[in-house]
Amino acid sequence: MLKKSNLNVIGVAIAFMPIWANAIDLGPFTITGFAKGEFGRSSNQCSNCQFYPNEDRQRPWADATSLGVSYGAKDGSLTLFQPYITTKEFDLGHGFKVKGLLSQRWRDGKKDIDGVLYEKNATVLHEDYGLIQLGAFPTRSWSVADYPYGTSLGIADAWASSGAGYGLLTQAVRYGSPLLDVAGGDLYLEATYDSGSSKAQVRQPALYELHAKYVKGPWMLDAVAQSSTNGQAMAWGHGPFIGVTTTAPFNDNIVDSNKQSVLMLIARYQLNAKTDLYGGIRHNRWSGSKAVVTGSGASGLLWSNMFNVDGVDANTNKAYSASSTDISLGAVYRFAPKWNVNTGMVYLDKARTQNPLERGQSNTMLLNTLGLGYEIQPGFSVYGFAGMVNFGKKGLAPLSMPGHAAFTGVDPRIAKSGNWMGAGFVYTF
Repeated sequence: MLKKSNLNVIGVAIAFMPIWANAIDLGPFTITGFAKGEFGRSSNQCSNCQFYPNEDRQRPWADATSLGVSYGAKDGSLTLFQPYITTKEFDLGHGFKVKGLLSQRWRDGKKDIDGVLYEKNATVLHEDYGLIQLGAFPTRSWSVADYPYGTSLGIADAWASSGAGYGLLTQAVRYGSPLLDVAGGDLYLEATYDSGSSKAQVRQPALYELHAKYVKGPWMLDAVAQSSTNGQAMAWGHGPFIGVTTTAPFNDNIVDSNKQSVLMLIARYQLNAKTDLYGGIRHNRWSGSKAVVTGSGASGLLWSNMFNVDGVDANTNKAYSASSTDISLGAVYRFAPKWNVNTGMVYLDKARTQNPLERGQSNTMLLNTLGLGYEIQPGFSVYGFAGMVNFGKKGLAPLSMPGHAAFTGVDPRIAKSGNWMGAGFVYTF
Protein backbone atom coordinates (compact mmCIF):
# COMPACT_ATOMS: atom_id res chain seq x y z
CA MET A 1 0.00 0.00 0.00
CA LEU A 2 1.21 3.54 -0.77
CA LYS A 3 2.19 5.61 2.27
CA LYS A 4 0.85 9.16 2.50
CA SER A 5 4.12 10.37 3.97
CA ASN A 6 5.83 9.38 0.72
CA LEU A 7 3.16 10.70 -1.60
CA ASN A 8 4.11 13.06 -4.40
CA VAL A 9 0.74 14.17 -5.75
CA ILE A 10 1.87 14.73 -9.31
CA GLY A 11 3.51 11.33 -9.21
CA VAL A 12 0.11 9.79 -8.60
CA ALA A 13 -1.36 11.74 -11.51
CA ILE A 14 1.16 10.34 -14.00
CA ALA A 15 1.60 6.94 -12.36
CA PHE A 16 0.35 5.29 -15.51
CA MET A 17 3.54 6.02 -17.48
CA PRO A 18 6.48 3.57 -17.57
CA ILE A 19 9.01 3.70 -14.73
CA TRP A 20 11.92 5.78 -15.98
CA ALA A 21 15.27 4.11 -15.38
CA ASN A 22 17.74 6.53 -16.96
CA ALA A 23 16.34 10.05 -16.62
CA ILE A 24 18.51 12.92 -17.92
CA ASP A 25 18.82 16.10 -15.83
CA LEU A 26 19.59 19.35 -17.68
CA GLY A 27 19.47 22.32 -15.33
CA PRO A 28 15.81 22.93 -14.37
CA PHE A 29 14.60 20.20 -16.76
CA THR A 30 14.37 16.42 -16.55
CA ILE A 31 14.12 14.43 -19.78
CA THR A 32 12.53 11.00 -19.70
CA GLY A 33 10.79 8.90 -22.32
CA PHE A 34 10.80 5.67 -24.23
CA ALA A 35 11.84 4.23 -27.56
CA LYS A 36 10.25 1.10 -28.95
CA GLY A 37 10.84 -0.99 -32.06
CA GLU A 38 9.10 -4.08 -33.41
CA PHE A 39 9.46 -6.33 -36.41
CA GLY A 40 7.07 -9.11 -37.30
CA ARG A 41 5.29 -11.13 -39.94
CA SER A 42 1.50 -11.29 -40.25
CA SER A 43 -0.90 -13.34 -42.33
CA ASN A 44 -3.84 -12.17 -44.45
CA GLN A 45 -2.52 -8.65 -44.99
CA CYS A 46 -3.98 -6.56 -47.79
CA SER A 47 -2.68 -3.02 -48.29
CA ASN A 48 -4.97 -2.04 -51.19
CA CYS A 49 -8.13 -4.07 -50.66
CA GLN A 50 -10.39 -1.06 -50.13
CA PHE A 51 -11.70 0.47 -53.35
CA TYR A 52 -11.26 3.97 -51.88
CA PRO A 53 -7.93 3.77 -50.00
CA ASN A 54 -7.72 5.56 -46.63
CA GLU A 55 -11.38 6.58 -46.67
CA ASP A 56 -13.18 6.67 -43.29
CA ARG A 57 -14.94 3.36 -42.63
CA GLN A 58 -18.15 5.09 -41.53
CA ARG A 59 -18.77 6.44 -45.02
CA PRO A 60 -20.83 3.76 -46.77
CA TRP A 61 -19.12 4.24 -50.13
CA ALA A 62 -15.92 3.04 -48.40
CA ASP A 63 -17.47 -0.39 -47.82
CA ALA A 64 -16.53 -1.65 -51.28
CA THR A 65 -13.35 -3.65 -51.81
CA SER A 66 -11.33 -3.95 -54.99
CA LEU A 67 -11.93 -7.00 -57.13
CA GLY A 68 -9.20 -9.55 -57.70
CA VAL A 69 -6.61 -8.10 -55.32
CA SER A 70 -4.18 -10.46 -53.63
CA TYR A 71 -3.54 -10.75 -49.92
CA GLY A 72 -1.27 -12.88 -47.77
CA ALA A 73 1.62 -12.90 -45.33
CA LYS A 74 3.71 -9.74 -45.11
CA ASP A 75 6.56 -8.38 -43.02
CA GLY A 76 6.01 -5.26 -41.00
CA SER A 77 7.77 -2.97 -38.56
CA LEU A 78 6.92 -0.30 -36.02
CA THR A 79 8.88 2.35 -34.15
CA LEU A 80 7.61 4.61 -31.38
CA PHE A 81 9.56 7.39 -29.72
CA GLN A 82 8.22 9.71 -27.03
CA PRO A 83 10.33 12.04 -24.89
CA TYR A 84 8.92 13.86 -21.83
CA ILE A 85 10.49 17.18 -20.86
CA THR A 86 9.52 18.04 -17.28
CA THR A 87 10.53 21.06 -15.27
CA LYS A 88 11.72 20.74 -11.72
CA GLU A 89 9.13 21.50 -9.07
CA PHE A 90 9.21 25.19 -8.17
CA ASP A 91 8.21 26.08 -4.62
CA LEU A 92 5.46 28.72 -4.47
CA GLY A 93 5.33 28.76 -0.69
CA HIS A 94 2.67 27.61 1.78
CA GLY A 95 3.12 24.04 0.55
CA PHE A 96 2.28 24.80 -3.10
CA LYS A 97 4.54 23.73 -5.98
CA VAL A 98 4.31 24.09 -9.76
CA LYS A 99 5.82 22.17 -12.66
CA GLY A 100 5.41 21.91 -16.42
CA LEU A 101 5.43 19.02 -18.90
CA LEU A 102 5.93 18.87 -22.68
CA SER A 103 5.78 15.65 -24.70
CA GLN A 104 5.18 14.44 -28.23
CA ARG A 105 5.09 10.96 -29.79
CA TRP A 106 6.56 9.93 -33.12
CA ARG A 107 5.39 6.80 -34.92
CA ASP A 108 7.65 5.45 -37.67
CA GLY A 109 9.47 8.77 -37.74
CA LYS A 110 6.34 10.94 -38.12
CA LYS A 111 4.16 12.76 -35.60
CA ASP A 112 1.74 10.22 -34.23
CA ILE A 113 -1.31 12.47 -34.61
CA ASP A 114 -0.67 15.52 -36.74
CA GLY A 115 -1.43 18.85 -35.10
CA VAL A 116 -1.85 17.45 -31.57
CA LEU A 117 0.67 17.39 -28.72
CA TYR A 118 0.45 14.56 -26.20
CA GLU A 119 1.43 16.77 -23.26
CA LYS A 120 1.69 20.56 -22.97
CA ASN A 121 0.60 21.47 -19.50
CA ALA A 122 1.34 23.04 -16.15
CA THR A 123 0.46 21.55 -12.77
CA VAL A 124 0.03 23.19 -9.38
CA LEU A 125 0.17 20.67 -6.53
CA HIS A 126 -0.14 20.56 -2.77
CA GLU A 127 0.31 17.55 -0.51
CA ASP A 128 -2.91 18.28 1.40
CA TYR A 129 -5.14 19.77 -1.34
CA GLY A 130 -4.19 17.73 -4.42
CA LEU A 131 -3.36 19.07 -7.87
CA ILE A 132 -4.74 21.17 -10.70
CA GLN A 133 -3.43 20.54 -14.21
CA LEU A 134 -4.05 22.87 -17.18
CA GLY A 135 -3.37 22.37 -20.89
CA ALA A 136 -3.02 19.35 -23.16
CA PHE A 137 -2.77 15.81 -21.79
CA PRO A 138 -4.22 12.30 -22.37
CA THR A 139 -7.56 11.13 -21.03
CA ARG A 140 -7.68 8.28 -18.54
CA SER A 141 -10.04 6.24 -20.73
CA TRP A 142 -7.14 5.86 -23.18
CA SER A 143 -3.97 6.22 -21.09
CA VAL A 144 -4.97 3.86 -18.26
CA ALA A 145 -6.20 1.22 -20.71
CA ASP A 146 -2.99 1.64 -22.72
CA TYR A 147 -0.57 1.50 -19.78
CA PRO A 148 -0.23 -0.46 -17.61
CA TYR A 149 -3.17 -2.70 -18.46
CA GLY A 150 -2.84 -3.06 -22.24
CA THR A 151 0.94 -2.81 -22.57
CA SER A 152 1.53 -5.55 -19.99
CA LEU A 153 -0.56 -7.99 -22.05
CA GLY A 154 0.32 -7.05 -25.63
CA ILE A 155 -3.17 -5.64 -26.26
CA ALA A 156 -2.55 -1.89 -25.77
CA ASP A 157 -3.72 -0.80 -29.22
CA ALA A 158 -6.71 -3.12 -29.59
CA TRP A 159 -8.02 -2.37 -26.10
CA ALA A 160 -7.20 1.32 -25.57
CA SER A 161 -7.69 2.60 -29.13
CA SER A 162 -11.15 1.13 -29.73
CA GLY A 163 -14.51 2.21 -28.37
CA ALA A 164 -16.40 5.49 -28.01
CA GLY A 165 -13.90 7.44 -25.91
CA TYR A 166 -11.39 10.10 -26.85
CA GLY A 167 -7.70 9.85 -25.99
CA LEU A 168 -6.05 13.27 -26.22
CA LEU A 169 -7.23 16.60 -24.80
CA THR A 170 -6.08 20.00 -26.04
CA GLN A 171 -7.64 22.66 -23.75
CA ALA A 172 -8.37 20.87 -20.52
CA VAL A 173 -8.35 21.31 -16.76
CA ARG A 174 -7.96 18.43 -14.32
CA TYR A 175 -8.27 18.23 -10.56
CA GLY A 176 -6.65 15.35 -8.69
CA SER A 177 -7.32 14.67 -5.03
CA PRO A 178 -4.70 13.93 -2.40
CA LEU A 179 -4.42 10.26 -1.56
CA LEU A 180 -7.36 9.17 0.60
CA ASP A 181 -7.39 6.31 3.11
CA VAL A 182 -10.59 4.35 2.40
CA ALA A 183 -11.38 0.95 3.98
CA GLY A 184 -7.71 0.23 4.56
CA GLY A 185 -6.78 1.06 0.96
CA ASP A 186 -5.55 4.10 -0.99
CA LEU A 187 -8.04 6.00 -3.16
CA TYR A 188 -7.15 8.66 -5.73
CA LEU A 189 -9.90 10.68 -7.47
CA GLU A 190 -9.79 12.87 -10.59
CA ALA A 191 -12.19 15.12 -12.49
CA THR A 192 -11.36 16.48 -15.96
CA TYR A 193 -13.02 18.98 -18.30
CA ASP A 194 -12.01 19.89 -21.86
CA SER A 195 -13.54 22.69 -23.95
CA GLY A 196 -12.23 21.41 -27.29
CA SER A 197 -11.29 23.78 -30.10
CA SER A 198 -11.59 27.53 -29.66
CA LYS A 199 -12.68 27.69 -33.32
CA ALA A 200 -16.08 26.20 -32.50
CA GLN A 201 -18.81 28.74 -33.17
CA VAL A 202 -22.12 26.90 -32.77
CA ARG A 203 -21.57 23.30 -31.64
CA GLN A 204 -19.57 23.96 -28.50
CA PRO A 205 -17.40 20.93 -27.57
CA ALA A 206 -17.40 19.72 -23.97
CA LEU A 207 -15.83 16.60 -22.48
CA TYR A 208 -16.15 15.46 -18.86
CA GLU A 209 -14.23 12.59 -17.32
CA LEU A 210 -14.18 11.08 -13.83
CA HIS A 211 -11.48 8.66 -12.73
CA ALA A 212 -11.00 6.70 -9.53
CA LYS A 213 -7.96 4.57 -8.69
CA TYR A 214 -8.06 2.26 -5.66
CA VAL A 215 -5.18 0.15 -4.35
CA LYS A 216 -5.55 -2.30 -1.50
CA GLY A 217 -3.33 -5.31 -0.87
CA PRO A 218 -3.13 -7.35 -4.09
CA TRP A 219 -5.86 -5.30 -5.80
CA MET A 220 -5.54 -2.30 -8.11
CA LEU A 221 -8.78 -1.01 -9.68
CA ASP A 222 -9.36 1.85 -12.12
CA ALA A 223 -12.84 3.15 -12.94
CA VAL A 224 -13.38 5.75 -15.68
CA ALA A 225 -16.52 7.54 -16.84
CA GLN A 226 -16.23 9.83 -19.86
CA SER A 227 -19.04 11.81 -21.50
CA SER A 228 -18.54 14.13 -24.46
CA THR A 229 -20.57 16.44 -26.65
CA ASN A 230 -19.64 17.75 -30.09
CA GLY A 231 -16.41 15.92 -30.68
CA GLN A 232 -15.78 14.24 -34.03
CA ALA A 233 -17.97 11.16 -34.38
CA MET A 234 -15.61 8.17 -34.19
CA ALA A 235 -14.85 4.80 -32.63
CA TRP A 236 -11.18 5.55 -32.03
CA GLY A 237 -10.41 5.62 -28.33
CA HIS A 238 -7.01 7.22 -29.02
CA GLY A 239 -8.39 10.13 -31.06
CA PRO A 240 -8.17 13.82 -30.08
CA PHE A 241 -11.15 15.76 -28.78
CA ILE A 242 -11.43 18.90 -30.91
CA GLY A 243 -14.92 19.55 -32.32
CA VAL A 244 -17.62 18.12 -34.57
CA THR A 245 -15.42 19.06 -37.53
CA THR A 246 -11.81 20.06 -38.05
CA THR A 247 -12.08 21.18 -41.67
CA ALA A 248 -11.50 24.78 -42.71
CA PRO A 249 -13.62 26.79 -42.49
CA PHE A 250 -14.89 25.44 -39.17
CA ASN A 251 -18.39 24.50 -40.39
CA ASP A 252 -19.83 23.40 -37.06
CA ASN A 253 -23.06 25.25 -37.83
CA ILE A 254 -23.74 22.73 -40.61
CA VAL A 255 -22.97 19.50 -38.75
CA ASP A 256 -25.42 18.02 -36.23
CA SER A 257 -24.48 17.70 -32.58
CA ASN A 258 -22.71 14.50 -31.54
CA LYS A 259 -22.55 12.71 -28.19
CA GLN A 260 -20.40 9.77 -27.06
CA SER A 261 -19.68 8.16 -23.70
CA VAL A 262 -17.64 5.40 -22.08
CA LEU A 263 -17.88 3.56 -18.77
CA MET A 264 -14.88 1.38 -17.96
CA LEU A 265 -13.61 -0.72 -15.09
CA ILE A 266 -10.17 -2.36 -15.21
CA ALA A 267 -8.53 -4.39 -12.46
CA ARG A 268 -5.23 -6.07 -11.66
CA TYR A 269 -4.96 -8.76 -8.98
CA GLN A 270 -1.58 -10.02 -7.74
CA LEU A 271 -2.28 -13.68 -7.27
CA ASN A 272 1.20 -14.20 -5.80
CA ALA A 273 4.70 -12.76 -6.08
CA LYS A 274 5.05 -14.08 -9.62
CA THR A 275 1.57 -13.84 -11.12
CA ASP A 276 -0.65 -10.87 -12.00
CA LEU A 277 -4.19 -11.29 -13.35
CA TYR A 278 -5.96 -8.59 -15.37
CA GLY A 279 -9.54 -7.95 -16.45
CA GLY A 280 -11.50 -5.07 -17.94
CA ILE A 281 -15.00 -4.22 -19.12
CA ARG A 282 -16.08 -1.17 -21.12
CA HIS A 283 -19.50 0.07 -22.22
CA ASN A 284 -19.64 2.37 -25.26
CA ARG A 285 -22.45 4.65 -26.40
CA TRP A 286 -22.70 6.73 -29.59
CA SER A 287 -25.50 9.11 -30.55
CA GLY A 288 -24.75 8.67 -34.25
CA SER A 289 -24.03 11.56 -36.59
CA LYS A 290 -25.88 12.37 -39.81
CA ALA A 291 -24.04 12.57 -43.14
CA VAL A 292 -23.84 16.24 -44.15
CA VAL A 293 -22.13 17.95 -47.08
CA THR A 294 -19.85 20.65 -45.64
CA GLY A 295 -18.45 22.03 -48.90
CA SER A 296 -16.64 21.06 -52.06
CA GLY A 297 -13.04 20.60 -53.08
CA ALA A 298 -10.89 19.59 -56.02
CA SER A 299 -11.85 15.93 -55.55
CA GLY A 300 -15.57 16.54 -55.11
CA LEU A 301 -17.94 17.02 -52.20
CA LEU A 302 -16.65 17.33 -48.64
CA TRP A 303 -18.56 15.39 -45.99
CA SER A 304 -18.86 15.56 -42.23
CA ASN A 305 -17.65 12.81 -39.89
CA MET A 306 -20.76 10.67 -40.14
CA PHE A 307 -21.39 7.73 -37.81
CA ASN A 308 -23.83 4.81 -38.09
CA VAL A 309 -25.94 6.25 -40.92
CA ASP A 310 -28.41 4.43 -43.18
CA GLY A 311 -27.11 5.94 -46.41
CA VAL A 312 -25.51 9.02 -47.92
CA ASP A 313 -28.41 10.84 -49.50
CA ALA A 314 -27.73 14.35 -48.23
CA ASN A 315 -31.44 15.05 -47.71
CA THR A 316 -32.86 11.79 -46.36
CA ASN A 317 -30.10 9.91 -44.51
CA LYS A 318 -30.54 9.22 -40.81
CA ALA A 319 -28.07 8.55 -38.01
CA TYR A 320 -28.79 5.96 -35.34
CA SER A 321 -27.57 5.63 -31.78
CA ALA A 322 -25.59 2.53 -30.86
CA SER A 323 -24.06 0.88 -27.83
CA SER A 324 -21.67 -2.03 -27.25
CA THR A 325 -19.77 -3.76 -24.46
CA ASP A 326 -16.14 -4.88 -24.79
CA ILE A 327 -13.97 -6.92 -22.44
CA SER A 328 -10.28 -7.67 -21.88
CA LEU A 329 -8.51 -10.40 -19.91
CA GLY A 330 -4.92 -11.40 -19.34
CA ALA A 331 -2.12 -12.59 -17.10
CA VAL A 332 1.59 -12.00 -16.52
CA TYR A 333 3.82 -14.68 -14.99
CA ARG A 334 7.39 -13.85 -13.90
CA PHE A 335 9.04 -17.25 -13.90
CA ALA A 336 12.58 -15.92 -13.32
CA PRO A 337 14.03 -12.64 -12.01
CA LYS A 338 14.32 -11.10 -15.50
CA TRP A 339 11.88 -13.23 -17.47
CA ASN A 340 8.12 -13.05 -17.87
CA VAL A 341 5.47 -14.61 -20.05
CA ASN A 342 2.15 -12.89 -20.71
CA THR A 343 -1.12 -13.49 -22.48
CA GLY A 344 -3.98 -11.15 -23.33
CA MET A 345 -7.44 -11.16 -24.89
CA VAL A 346 -9.75 -8.47 -26.28
CA TYR A 347 -13.34 -9.16 -27.27
CA LEU A 348 -15.32 -6.51 -29.15
CA ASP A 349 -18.98 -7.49 -29.05
CA LYS A 350 -21.88 -6.79 -31.38
CA ALA A 351 -23.48 -3.36 -31.12
CA ARG A 352 -27.11 -2.64 -30.33
CA THR A 353 -28.70 -0.21 -32.79
CA GLN A 354 -31.90 0.31 -34.78
CA ASN A 355 -30.02 1.06 -37.99
CA PRO A 356 -31.48 -1.17 -40.75
CA LEU A 357 -28.25 -0.83 -42.76
CA GLU A 358 -25.34 -3.07 -41.78
CA ARG A 359 -22.50 -0.90 -40.46
CA GLY A 360 -20.64 -3.67 -38.61
CA GLN A 361 -23.02 -3.89 -35.67
CA SER A 362 -23.56 -7.62 -36.17
CA ASN A 363 -19.86 -8.53 -36.22
CA THR A 364 -17.47 -9.35 -33.36
CA MET A 365 -13.70 -9.49 -32.91
CA LEU A 366 -11.69 -11.83 -30.66
CA LEU A 367 -7.97 -11.04 -30.38
CA ASN A 368 -5.51 -13.20 -28.42
CA THR A 369 -1.84 -12.58 -27.68
CA LEU A 370 1.11 -14.45 -26.18
CA GLY A 371 4.39 -12.79 -25.24
CA LEU A 372 7.78 -13.51 -23.71
CA GLY A 373 9.91 -10.74 -22.20
CA TYR A 374 13.46 -10.42 -20.88
CA GLU A 375 14.92 -7.44 -19.02
CA ILE A 376 18.52 -7.02 -20.14
CA GLN A 377 19.05 -4.20 -17.65
CA PRO A 378 16.80 -1.73 -15.83
CA GLY A 379 15.00 0.28 -18.51
CA PHE A 380 15.97 -1.96 -21.44
CA SER A 381 13.95 -5.06 -22.36
CA VAL A 382 13.49 -7.30 -25.37
CA TYR A 383 10.45 -9.43 -26.12
CA GLY A 384 8.84 -11.84 -28.52
CA PHE A 385 5.15 -11.93 -29.34
CA ALA A 386 2.52 -13.87 -31.24
CA GLY A 387 -1.18 -13.44 -31.70
CA MET A 388 -4.29 -14.21 -33.65
CA VAL A 389 -7.54 -12.46 -34.50
CA ASN A 390 -10.91 -14.01 -35.35
CA PHE A 391 -13.98 -12.11 -36.52
CA GLY A 392 -17.48 -13.41 -36.02
CA LYS A 393 -18.10 -13.34 -39.76
CA LYS A 394 -16.78 -11.92 -43.00
CA GLY A 395 -18.02 -8.40 -43.56
CA LEU A 396 -17.69 -4.94 -42.02
CA ALA A 397 -15.61 -4.73 -38.85
CA PRO A 398 -17.32 -4.35 -35.45
CA LEU A 399 -18.67 -0.86 -34.81
CA SER A 400 -16.20 -0.41 -31.94
CA MET A 401 -13.22 -0.48 -34.36
CA PRO A 402 -11.91 2.72 -35.99
CA GLY A 403 -11.07 0.97 -39.26
CA HIS A 404 -11.78 -2.36 -40.89
CA ALA A 405 -8.11 -3.43 -40.77
CA ALA A 406 -7.27 -1.65 -37.50
CA PHE A 407 -4.87 -3.16 -34.94
CA THR A 408 -3.87 -6.27 -36.94
CA GLY A 409 -3.97 -5.41 -40.65
CA VAL A 410 -6.55 -8.17 -41.16
CA ASP A 411 -9.64 -6.85 -42.94
CA PRO A 412 -12.76 -8.93 -42.15
CA ARG A 413 -14.22 -8.00 -45.53
CA ILE A 414 -11.39 -10.07 -47.04
CA ALA A 415 -10.43 -12.66 -44.40
CA LYS A 416 -12.20 -13.84 -41.27
CA SER A 417 -9.01 -14.53 -39.31
CA GLY A 418 -5.27 -13.94 -39.20
CA ASN A 419 -2.17 -14.40 -37.05
CA TRP A 420 1.22 -12.82 -36.47
CA MET A 421 4.52 -13.18 -34.66
CA GLY A 422 7.60 -11.07 -34.12
CA ALA A 423 10.10 -9.51 -31.75
CA GLY A 424 10.84 -6.08 -30.33
CA PHE A 425 12.59 -3.96 -27.76
CA VAL A 426 11.69 -1.09 -25.46
CA TYR A 427 14.10 1.35 -23.83
CA THR A 428 12.97 3.81 -21.17
CA PHE A 429 15.11 6.72 -20.10
